[in-house]
Amino acid sequence: MDSWARLTDQQLVTRARSGRPDAYGELVRRYQTDVFNVIYRLTGEQQEALDLAQETFVRSYHALDTFDITRPFGPWIKRIATNLTFNTLQRRRVTTVTLTRTSAATDDTTEWELPDRSTEPETIYLTNERDTLVRNAILELPPHYRAVIELRHFQELSYEEIAEALDITLSDVKSHLFRARRHLRQRLEERP
Repeated sequence: MDSWARLTDQQLVTRARSGRPDAYGELVRRYQTDVFNVIYRLTGEQQEALDLAQETFVRSYHALDTFDITRPFGPWIKRIATNLTFNTLQRRRVTTVTLTRTSAATDDTTEWELPDRSTEPETIYLTNERDTLVRNAILELPPHYRAVIELRHFQELSYEEIAEALDITLSDVKSHLFRARRHLRQRLEERP
C-alpha cells in the first residue's frame, strides 16, 4: 500500500503492534536487501542467506513488543540477523569459509554491470580480480570480524550503530575493525 511508504519506521512498528501485519510488510520491504546482504556476507551462501533472512523477519515480527520505539529500526533488525547467523554458524561448527568453497557461491550472486567501453579490458579484468580477492578474503575472516566489516563498509553504519546492532561496546567495534582490517591486509598481501 502506497500510504505505508510515507510513514516512518517507528510509525510502522506502532501499527504492526496494533494488529496491522501489512505495516510490518512495509518494514520487510524496506530492510530485506540490507538483512540479506548482512547474512550473505557472513555465510557466503545465497540460499542459506535467503533462509536466514526469512527467519530474521519472522523472529523480529514476534519480538516487536521488545523493540524500543525511540531507537532506529535498522540496527535492531540487523542485530537480530547477525545473532541468528552467528548462532547458525556455531551450531554447524562453521567458523570460516575456505577460498575454494566460496568461489562458486560468490560467482553465482555477483551483480554484473555493463563495463565502461572507454576502459581497457586489462583494467576491467584486474578490477574484477581484485574485487573477487577482497570478497574471498572477507569470507575467510572469523564471523565477528566479517560482521563489523560488513556493517561498516558495506552497510555504512556508524561505529555507534554497529555497537548497537552487534550488542557490543564501542571499543570492541573499533578493536574488531582494526583487527579485521589487519587480517584482510595480511591475507591480500599473501596473494600473488
